Amino acid sequence: MSGHSKWQNVKYRKERQDKKRSGLFAKLIKEITLQARNGDPDPANNPGLTQALERARAANLPKENIERAIKRATGELEGVSYEEVTYEGYAPEGVAVLIRVVTDNRNRAAAAIRHIFSKHGGNMAAAGSVAWLFDRRGVIMIEEIPPDVDRDELLMSLIELGAQEFDDQEEMIEVYCAPTDLPALSEGIRAMGITPSRAEATMLPKNTVHVEGHAAEKVLKLINNLDDNEDVQEVYANFDIPDEILSQIGGDD
Repeated sequence: MSGHSKWQNVKYRKERQDKKRSGLFAKLIKEITLQARNGDPDPANNPGLTQALERARAANLPKENIERAIKRATGELEGVSYEEVTYEGYAPEGVAVLIRVVTDNRNRAAAAIRHIFSKHGGNMAAAGSVAWLFDRRGVIMIEEIPPDVDRDELLMSLIELGAQEFDDQEEMIEVYCAPTDLPALSEGIRAMGITPSRAEATMLPKNTVHVEGHAAEKVLKLINNLDDNEDVQEVYANFDIPDEILSQIGGDD
């Protein structure tokens, strides 16, 4: 398939967050602690923890921080107890927003998110009113293909490995799969000598809302402020904002 990236809003959010390292480290530690506590502390048996650790290593989170987070999850060290909560709402122009929170204080998180929506022209919505607009998918981004790898053969191999579809762009290939197939597909790509720049389960919108100009600026301000909240792990939205506008107004407020 071709055309505008389905993963646009996710990529925008990840790239922006990666630049804010201090806040990113704190969120990664929360995520590792939550995944290790809710599942097997051995990443070989816990895909959620594996994904969290991959993001942590990509962000250069110190190894000792990772080890302490896992020990807190298993009770070897004292630590805060986190819970996972999902909030839903609408940004300006009817853009649907899905927020995944990991927090030690649900009341604080809910109040902060409600305030951000209100301040930036959005509103929170009832549970289930937005979630149905998104699908849980595995997404792998390939940006560097070795010169000895034939692109057409690579695409055929991706299908054989379990890719449901892909977006073959000039500068990258975005691969989509079932979340359960993500570990095997990612490992198969690495076995071909290719290191994905991203490999994670995420929420992709079933349809998008095209936004430009001042409206796009209002939407991004809301998304950015949600993203900056200490309790927010993931922000998903179904906006379609042209790349040139994202680059112009997508920076920090």
